[in-house]
Amino acid sequence: MTAFEPLPVPGALLVRPKPLADSRGVFFESVRFADLEAATGQRFRPEQVNYSVSRRNTLRGLHGVAVPPGQAKFVTCVRGAVRDIVVDLRLGSPCFGAHAVNVLTAAAGDAVYVPEGVVHGFLALTDDACVAYVLSTAHQPGTQVDVNPLDPALALPWDFAAPPLLSAKDAQAPTVAEAHDRGLLATWTG
Repeated sequence: MTAFEPLPVPGALLVRPKPLADSRGVFFESVRFADLEAATGQRFRPEQVNYSVSRRNTLRGLHGVAVPPGQAKFVTCVRGAVRDIVVDLRLGSPCFGAHAVNVLTAAAGDAVYVPEGVVHGFLALTDDACVAYVLSTAHQPGTQVDVNPLDPALALPWDFAAPPLLSAKDAQAPTVAEAHDRGLLATWTG
């Protein structure tokens, strides 16, 4: 039975499958979407699945999607390990600025459910780390919301030993204050 554990970001969940081990290895059911919907109270029907492969110390994020259209994510590491962080930047949220940190490994099979309006990123802890994103909506150009993952106002505990490898887009992403001023942040709907 998969367990759903609430995170400090309202609506975000850590999803822990129950592994079945034997001499061949391990099997686990990652998630039944009907169970995820029961745990969140939100409809989740996959519309797109993406994968990223990253070398050690690569930082991807913080990314979200404008609401509307909105996009919930079911994120899991299918090879290697990553430090995953979700941040509540929904205007009016009682937990605005709160974040949740989880280490996701392929071996454990844990996943994070990221609700609409919440931004997400991760730091690759291993070479060749592969992350799968199951998305509630298909990509719509022009709806991506990016926030600088190194914004000092967020002070996120990435815990990297050397400066991380960032895309130019992520390195130049607006701070939270700039994203707010540009009207990029979602609104809390409670």
